Parts: sequence; structure tokens; C-alpha cells
Amino acid sequence: MLSLFCFALLFTGQAVVAHQSPKTDHEIEVQRALQAAAYHCAPSVESFTASRKRAWAQRVLAGVPGLPGHQELFSADTYSDLEDKSHEKSDHDDTLMSCTPISDTHIQNNTCVLAPEVTEGPYYHTEGHVIRQNIAELQDGLLLLLDIGVIDVETCQPLPNVLVDIWQANATGYYAGHPVPHPHLADVGPATEGRRRGLLPAYPRTIHEETWLRGAWPTDKNGVVQFTSIYPGYYTGRATHIHTKVFPEWSVIPENNTFKAGRLAHTGQWFFDEDMNMVIDKMYPYVTNPIKESRGRTRNSQDSLNIFQDSHGPEGKYNPIFKVHLLGGVLSQGLVAYITMGVNASASYDNFWKG
Repeated sequence: MLSLFCFALLFTGQAVVAHQSPKTDHEIEVQRALQAAAYHCAPSVESFTASRKRAWAQRVLAGVPGLPGHQELFSADTYSDLEDKSHEKSDHDDTLMSCTPISDTHIQNNTCVLAPEVTEGPYYHTEGHVIRQNIAELQDGLLLLLDIGVIDVETCQPLPNVLVDIWQANATGYYAGHPVPHPHLADVGPATEGRRRGLLPAYPRTIHEETWLRGAWPTDKNGVVQFTSIYPGYYTGRATHIHTKVFPEWSVIPENNTFKAGRLAHTGQWFFDEDMNMVIDKMYPYVTNPIKESRGRTRNSQDSLNIFQDSHGPEGKYNPIFKVHLLGGVLSQGLVAYITMGVNASASYDNFWKG
């Protein structure tokens, strides 16, 4: 395992083909090496995520019967007492780690997450993503609080001050700025075969001022970033998902509080448990999805372009699915979703969609 870990570091900092699933023997071997590095970090990731959940429970949910406000939930001190156990040697450091729950909490921990590089899709905006934590704007939907940890697979340490950029569809499956198809493609149906089976041609960007459900925020000193959003809806051919990019280098554009992207270290997508998707499909406004009765939801296992499958890595050992918990006593009060990203912080990818 350690030889694979060292192999992963050999490729640190080198530009590789971004946003594609590994195809050649060389690309698959690099991906497996990164996977081995992620499992090498599993004890650190395990402690990292469990500490975040304990801190959340102790500071926010303990003894609070109602739903706390945004400011209380995402106080700057929420994770100030996280324990740094990453330097401690685990009894299992010399074995290939598997994902196991933390023994002192009944909430299972999402431990072994290293989402491979997958397509960013056609709806990313290279300019105009606002630096903010609350990305919902006026979009209606189920409250979703995202708790995202970022860890460096080279060092097994949380990554502070990296910009996590996210974007997603609204409750009825549309992206900000892309409301309608090209006029000449308005009557074109989903692809019926191949990797694009189920997908429609991409909708063009026609409303440039829309920014809802898009935003970026830097990780704090503990490598943690939080966003307030809504649970995403689905659209033709794609499973329910949220997109992300991670920038170790960026600069603020003060005129409009957006950013200029620098070095890109990661592009990925996160998903949700299918049982949760099916329950939320019955809630308003998700029940008004325009394709509900015609094409219906695409399940994770049927995700077009194999994105859900690719997000599990060459050997199927990654976990790109959020661990989701109720914020209150009932679903309608909202959800908190945890995930930890393992990224190669020294990587450098080109920042554009390859279609």
C-alpha cells in the first residue's frame, strides 16, 4: 500500500487529463494510487468527520428543540474545538483501510471519500460565482445545510483556505441562467443509446444575471466549509447531484464579490441516497417537476455518462454520497449533509468544460 501511496505522490503537481474518467492503463493506475493514498489517510478522515459531527451536536442541536438560525448554525466558533488527531499513529496505518463507523457515535461516518475527477458538465459559469455561504437566494425547496470537509491526500491533513465552488439545479431541475433549450433543439428528445443515453442537449445560458444556487467559500482553519442551500431537483438523464470545484489559488474581485479562478485542484460531483430522493420527490415544490409524469427521475445506477459510477473510482471504493441527517424532528425542517473530500492539493487541471 505504501508503494502505491508513494506512486501517487510521484504525479503530484503534474497536469493530467481533467474531468474525465480514467481510461488508459496509466490513468487507471494513477487513480488507484490516489485511492491508496486516500485510504492511507482514513484514520485522519475518520477523526476529522466525527469531530465535526460531535461539535455540531454539542454546540447546535443539544437541547435546542427548534431549528436554529443560519448565523447560529454557521458560527465562526462552531468547529473551534476540533481535535487535531491527524498526527497520531493508528494501529491500522499499515493496512489498506476500509470505511468503518466511529465507535463512540451512533452516527455513521463518511470516511473514505476521494471523488475522482469527473465532468463539470455544461452549466458551470467560469465567471460570476459569488463568494457566499448562503446560495439559495429566492429558490423554494427543502432547507439543506452542507458541511464539507477537505483533506489533502498527500499529508492526511485538513486543507485550510482552499476555495470550494459549488453549483446545482433548483427543485424542478433547472440551473440559474439556463431556462430553455436552443430554439432549434426544442423538440429534440433524450439520447436513446450510448453514454449520453437519457440526456438532452445542453440548454444555453440566456439569463446572465442569474446566480441562484451558485457560490463559493473558503475552508476555515479546520478545513471545513458550510453552505446553506436547498435539496436539488432532478432533470432528464441525470441523478440528483451537486457539482464542486476546489481552487487552492484564487483572487477576490471586490467590485462584485466574485472571484478569479487560479489553480484548479479538483472537479467532482456529490450524490444523495436514492431512498431520500424518492421521499423528497413527493414534497412541494419537487412534486411539480415538469418531467415527473413523462420521463421521471433518473436513478443513481442509471446516471448518464456513467458519472455516478465513475465517482466511485476504478475499483468502486470511493463514496460520493452525502451522509444526511434531519435538522429537526421532521423532514420538512430541513437536512444537514456531511461529506469529506480527499483532494490532491498539488494537482493542476485546466478549468473548462470538454463537452
